[in-house]
Amino acid sequence: MKSKAQLQKTQKKARGAASFPIVGIGASAGGLEALEGFFANLSADSKLAFVVIQHLDPKHKSLMGSLLQKFTAIPIVEIADGLKVEPACIYLNPPNKNVVILNGTLQLIEPVKKDGLNLSIDCFFRALAEDRKEKAICIILSGTGSDGTLGLKAIKGAGGITMVQEEHQAQYPGMPGSAIDTGLVDFILPVEQMSIELQKYVQHPYIEGLPKQEKIEAQFENALQKIFILLRSNVGHDFSGYKETTIRRRIERRMAVHRIEDIARYVRYLQETPAEMEKLFKDLLIGVTNFFRDAEALAMLKDRVLPMLAANRPADAPIRIWVTGCSTGEEAYSIAMLLFETLETLNTHCEVQMFASDIDPDAIEYARNAVYPLTIAADVSPERLHQFFTKEGENYKVKKHIRETVIFAVHNLIKDPPFSKLDLVSCRNVLIYLKTELQKKILPLFHYTLNPHGFLFLGNSEGIGESTDLFAPFEPKERIFQRNELAGEKSLNYPTIPFFEAPLPGQKFAEEKGSPKVEIRRLVER
Repeated sequence: MKSKAQLQKTQKKARGAASFPIVGIGASAGGLEALEGFFANLSADSKLAFVVIQHLDPKHKSLMGSLLQKFTAIPIVEIADGLKVEPACIYLNPPNKNVVILNGTLQLIEPVKKDGLNLSIDCFFRALAEDRKEKAICIILSGTGSDGTLGLKAIKGAGGITMVQEEHQAQYPGMPGSAIDTGLVDFILPVEQMSIELQKYVQHPYIEGLPKQEKIEAQFENALQKIFILLRSNVGHDFSGYKETTIRRRIERRMAVHRIEDIARYVRYLQETPAEMEKLFKDLLIGVTNFFRDAEALAMLKDRVLPMLAANRPADAPIRIWVTGCSTGEEAYSIAMLLFETLETLNTHCEVQMFASDIDPDAIEYARNAVYPLTIAADVSPERLHQFFTKEGENYKVKKHIRETVIFAVHNLIKDPPFSKLDLVSCRNVLIYLKTELQKKILPLFHYTLNPHGFLFLGNSEGIGESTDLFAPFEPKERIFQRNELAGEKSLNYPTIPFFEAPLPGQKFAEEKGSPKVEIRRLVER
């Protein structure tokens, strides 16, 4: 019989063989020099796999392999269709093909240019994020433009790690600069130091996936409560109602970045390092978002819901929509564009009031600016780029009439007063991060904020749970629900609204003994 240590060693080896980290490296102009510097400092016995995606001239055979082989003893292979990725190997993309990955196998696909761009780096990074989750690593090196930025966001959202070459070292700083501007980069380093940090990172238990002992689990639970208290005190948000599995993976990722294995030590580090508190807060909020995400669901919204909102509407009754957890604004602007297309198709005009909210002030500021990299062309059709965006240098900016439709606000769905008299609430990929108890408080809130027969639009992994008395399925496959009209008054468990504890301006609480201080529904209406 194997000892406990032998069993753990066998389990570790099996896990490592099944799901080792894969490093995606994106490079363009000036990238050869950066790649040489990176691989020259990489240990020959590295157990990682590297997939290099470089912008190549489709008319010429690439000499990248023979040039790079002079700087490393790790085998270099040009990617062929259906090639299985193995550790301790470097894979190079061929000219005139894009690379994707599924179940650890590389596939070659024909490039589809959007607005004249072939976004081969974003294409691979996004696939890598889906395939390897927290074991996806991306590195962006020298290059012009912004290819790789959206893929980097996807990898960070999946729990992976992101590295970018220092702008001043990069021969062409466009790609590194675009990635850094997202605020999501874990390491900004000269290429010579990247391999050192990389090797340290992948040795952390977050990547190794070692089995956790009961004592360690208990310590983690206690430390988690301390972290919730620290976050509440320092950033003003309570994460104790969020699902623990997601929260702890994000915390473990931050520990891996700093090479901290003891959770108690990380709590001390948080207390001593205010900047880390802010970075952890940002990491807990990361969600994958892009323009016109979940195209089928949005198409159903446009075909079935938006025409109903616009039809037979009185001139003095604006369409009111609330997009919660809007992050950097892509979803809110997407719905606004769909609504404008609907009004044009119906040849009608009515006022539109859209509210978009998030608890991250930096994300809200980004959304208000409405400036996005050229690589959004991968998600936005040429027709919509022309109709709704203006090209400004290396970016697209949402046109003024769309920007003026959407009001962005920093807002905490859990504790702040809601928007009201709404026709549609879009709350996509927010509820999946919240515990059931919190969902049961938020769904009645949405019911109250909606007008009669208003709509609730959820993410593709979300539902209304036990709230079948509040909402009825409208297009259940696409997670679109319609408000039920309740018979008579029903007591709903609304989230506590802090300002209810004090009278509104010009209003006095009743002082007679036994009389209610204030009628809750009247305050909500106010």
